[in-house]
Amino acid sequence: MAVPNKRGYLLTSDLAREVGIHPNTVRLYEQWGLLQPVPRSPSGYRRFTEAHLDQLRLIRLAFSCTVIGGNVRTTALEMVRVSAAGDLVGALELAFQFKAAVQAEQAQAEAAVLHLERWVAGASNENTTQLLRIGDSARLLNTTIDSLRSWERNGLIVVPRNPNNGYREYSAEEVGRLRVIRMLIRSGYGTMAILRMLTRLDSGNTENLRHALDTPDPDEDIQYATNRWLSTLTEAAVAANSSVALLGEMIQKAGPSPLT
Repeated sequence: MAVPNKRGYLLTSDLAREVGIHPNTVRLYEQWGLLQPVPRSPSGYRRFTEAHLDQLRLIRLAFSCTVIGGNVRTTALEMVRVSAAGDLVGALELAFQFKAAVQAEQAQAEAAVLHLERWVAGASNENTTQLLRIGDSARLLNTTIDSLRSWERNGLIVVPRNPNNGYREYSAEEVGRLRVIRMLIRSGYGTMAILRMLTRLDSGNTENLRHALDTPDPDEDIQYATNRWLSTLTEAAVAANSSVALLGEMIQKAGPSPLT
């Protein structure tokens, strides 16, 4: 843990070293208004305190989750801004909202996996008896024709064609598979992760598809959070819980509010 120097304050380099970032990043956060106002020495040197260090830790926790986007990102960044403005109690309230937003994403991701497992077990309950054209399939699935074409182009599904006219023909089997693809995508899973899982499934391996969704292959040279979505959300949940705990500590260190 960083220890104030003999003058009783911390240097930019102390904060940077403590959280593992470059000193210029600390200065950038200050410019963005994500740190409380920093006093300066007569010669212009920044004089950071332990409160600044805690705020920096909070920034790093929030920024580790911004890749998720949506309500998680918005709430995490607002938590940082509110705490930088000195409203630690308001920031703690936002930290709980941040935690709830991550939990909602986790619940949706888990529901998609359960639907996948149910479909693989043969319980699709598709009542489509006729072969459908692409427009009819898009309407049935409440999606777009462009989405269906994109999923096919990316290798997520192979759609049979009518040998007489070349039109795509979707049976109950294709519609069931598309429902799974649509739910996984809407729940945050990346195309590469879904393709990885479906390739494994199509090879006859129905075991531990959750692991296949969440474990990039060694030859995947581009890594995205959505290609290990369950792990990304688990890490975000840890960060959200840590944010709640850290803000509780910050409030305790700050002492009673002047209004109390």
